[in-house]
Amino acid sequence: MARPVSGIVLEGVRKRFGDVVALDGIDLDAADEELLVVVGPSGCGKSTLLRCIAGLEAVDEGVIRIGDRDVTQIRPAARNVSMVFQSYALFPHLTVRENIAFGLVVREEPKAEVRARVAEASLLVGVDALLERRPYELSGGERQRVALARALVRRPDAYLLDEPLSNLDAGTRVEMRTELRRLHREVGATMLHVTHDQVEALTLGDRIAVMDAGRVRQVGTPDELYQRPQDRFVAAFLGTPAMNFLSAEAARPFVPVREGTVLGVRAEHVQLVPEGVGARVDIVEVAGSEAFVHLDRGLVAKVPASARPVEGTHVGLAIDQADTHLFDEDSGARIE
Repeated sequence: MARPVSGIVLEGVRKRFGDVVALDGIDLDAADEELLVVVGPSGCGKSTLLRCIAGLEAVDEGVIRIGDRDVTQIRPAARNVSMVFQSYALFPHLTVRENIAFGLVVREEPKAEVRARVAEASLLVGVDALLERRPYELSGGERQRVALARALVRRPDAYLLDEPLSNLDAGTRVEMRTELRRLHREVGATMLHVTHDQVEALTLGDRIAVMDAGRVRQVGTPDELYQRPQDRFVAAFLGTPAMNFLSAEAARPFVPVREGTVLGVRAEHVQLVPEGVGARVDIVEVAGSEAFVHLDRGLVAKVPASARPVEGTHVGLAIDQADTHLFDEDSGARIE
């Protein structure tokens, strides 16, 4: 039997909390078997979006579909989605095995089926050797793996992940990003992952939806959003360091631009050359094999650490117009 289509579609979804508009007409779709990452600053509405899909919040307007079902008015338990929370939400008095099995036990699944599914899910996320431990005996990364196993064991139509890596240390977070990509490939189901971390979004997502103030600003592949942001917000939010922006006057020594526009250029496209526009080096930040050079012209250049200049010295700068982005000064929209 063919697996049912499990994509997620939102049409005109609105949600208010009193006078606060949390979601302002959201149109968004996660294709079947896609890992869609929703990214944005704190308070932009991304967690509310996830809770509305799960049915934990009722929408004021709009339609939510999971697969071929309209689930807008369906109770959470009947939506057949699994949610992974930032806080892990494990029962401290239960073992890892009992935590993973809890949802199946509540639904009175046959014991043999429960054992088989727990064994399968725990092996998939690498906690099969920890089944008799309790949460307080686990590291943060291990707890998050248990939370993922508990979601996987249900075999839902879709997985909703609400900032599941934000409580982890930097090293474990990188490791778990890799694990999530592997899990998504092996499970082959729709996943909608919410985060405020733009590096996490760029490395995890098949596609990314950038949110701000309750609205989706742009949806596309990581390459599309990084290389061709459609407005200044997306351009500034994605990328480390953030894109450089120059007024028309500040940009003219480098490339010709007209009044009323803002020039954007990524740090890796600011070139340090012997003969170029003069600038003084203010600060040099070394990050392993790379260095971020802060210049007095309001620019940051990314260069190999071995080629970094000395703070306080003067360098020449060049910018290739083909590597720049032009935005409207008032609206922030990209100018083709």
